[in-house]
Amino acid sequence: MPGRVLRPAFEIGYKEAINTAAMHLRIILVDDHEIVRLGLRTLISRYPHFEVVAEAHDAQAALDMTLRFQPDIVVMDIRLPGKNGIEATRDILEARPETKVIMLTSHADDEVLFEAIGAGASGYVLKQIGSDDLVRALETVGRGESMLDPALTQKVFQRVRESARKAEDEFFAALTDQELNILALITEGLTNREIAERVFLSEKTVRNYVSSILSKLDLASRAEAAAYAVRHHILEHVQGGSAGG
Repeated sequence: MPGRVLRPAFEIGYKEAINTAAMHLRIILVDDHEIVRLGLRTLISRYPHFEVVAEAHDAQAALDMTLRFQPDIVVMDIRLPGKNGIEATRDILEARPETKVIMLTSHADDEVLFEAIGAGASGYVLKQIGSDDLVRALETVGRGESMLDPALTQKVFQRVRESARKAEDEFFAALTDQELNILALITEGLTNREIAERVFLSEKTVRNYVSSILSKLDLASRAEAAAYAVRHHILEHVQGGSAGG
């Protein structure tokens, strides 16, 4: 049957073919370089389920076009004259929260990435991305999901891990290195005498350390202390030498 050509279902997956067929996404392109907007429009126009409804060269025009055309997705450059793309994203999502924003940029900087996520962007892809990957990003965000350039995924996970570790550090910040070690031994179910033998201290000294630990952590018993320590992954702190003293 003559007409538009669709990729066969076996090429893109049967489920994806059904979702794509049912999808119609209205898109605004925001970039201060006309040649970039032209290239994006040319690419996107190849796909019948995408419609570029407007273009904008700066943040104010992007907001005006969003309010006028009510797009599903705004493809946003970060480097714009006047307000940058992150500020423009905040303005757009404040005015029309249902619109999704994909940052399309040459910036792989960590801080820029997290600022964009904090501003509410649903996607962040680099301009080096291939055309197929850009189309996939538009479709993913169009379904209400989030999309991150694979080259940046590791940075996000690393930042999340660092933030989690810093948060865990706070739970043990009041303890000295020795108290941290003794607390770790408490989690093994050792008595004061057994702990004393391990750390080469007197049983009375260990008892004093235990009392100090309970006081600093505002806990009532060794059992509570053990549960607290396990919950906040004390072994990682002991092994990593992260306790303060």
